[in-house]
Amino acid sequence: MTSPRTVPRAVSARSVVFGAVLIACLLTACAPVGTVPAASSPTATSPAPRSTFTPPPPTRPTTAVAPLRGSVIPIEAAQRPAVSAKIDNHWDARPQWGIDRADVVVEELVEGGLTRYLAVWQSDLPDRVGPVRSIRPMDPDIVSPFGGIIAYSGGRARFVEMMQEAPVHNAIHGGADDRFMFRTTERRAPHNVILRAPQIAAEYSDLDAPAAQFRYSSSGWAPLFGEESAGLDLRFSAVSPRSWRWDARSGAYLRSQDGRPDTAAGGGRISAANVLVLRVAIDDRYGDVPKTVLVGTGTGVLSSGGSALPVTWTKASRDAPIVLRNAAGSEVQLAVGNTWIELVPEAGSVAVL
Repeated sequence: MTSPRTVPRAVSARSVVFGAVLIACLLTACAPVGTVPAASSPTATSPAPRSTFTPPPPTRPTTAVAPLRGSVIPIEAAQRPAVSAKIDNHWDARPQWGIDRADVVVEELVEGGLTRYLAVWQSDLPDRVGPVRSIRPMDPDIVSPFGGIIAYSGGRARFVEMMQEAPVHNAIHGGADDRFMFRTTERRAPHNVILRAPQIAAEYSDLDAPAAQFRYSSSGWAPLFGEESAGLDLRFSAVSPRSWRWDARSGAYLRSQDGRPDTAAGGGRISAANVLVLRVAIDDRYGDVPKTVLVGTGTGVLSSGGSALPVTWTKASRDAPIVLRNAAGSEVQLAVGNTWIELVPEAGSVAVL
């Protein structure tokens, strides 16, 4: 009798799969199924990669807004002190040096019905300015808000004392700063004292730059709500009439005196982006020398961009700037550029054309 044959059991699919996995495990050092091999995975103790990015150093500005013009100028110019000078306007003193490059020029009545200028340079310093003349009693009120330096050729003791009490450096011809002035042979005395503006500004570079005296339009042109105007005719007295005419081609007002074009030394026509006329009272306490009353309030006219706007002006103190307001009481903006301020006495005349 033969023994029955042993029939082998069928091998299940699960057994086959398990065997394949076991073989694979042995071949891969039994890495758990579903993990990334150690060679391609960072360990928990590996340091984080360092960033190689270095932020650039902060950029220093190279330009700034000119405090006395509202235009953009090199930052070195915007940071220097203002250089002011008392400038002669006698017939024998014309044409003056550097007057066409001043940021602000203030014209005032002096004895004999004549006028003189107090001119201020800051954004642009000519090599020479002048002729430099003597101080007058209203000048401390004019120059104090600008600070910086005031150059003049002396004056009556009382007036010099008043100026020396103002918050400005006094540079007097014949004094400690005489090295910055000289007498030119191109004119006769007393109309020949010249100031070296860049040199004196560099000597006193530690003085503060001036504060802005007016608000300037961000668009460049002042947003005036006045009337279209061809210009102005002015009289400080019966002597030496002057006028301003709007020139659309150059975008500025052109100045004339005694019916002739007013020019600076070198032939440049005197012009202004803004012509501000302030009507002022005259104080006669100093006898033959009239003193413009500038601390207080009054009326005036601002001409800019071919329009004229009536304004009210206020100056609260010697050291305070002039504030301009329109009929609604809002502060008025000027056009970007230079400004001439005409301090016309109430006894004089102003014609808006």
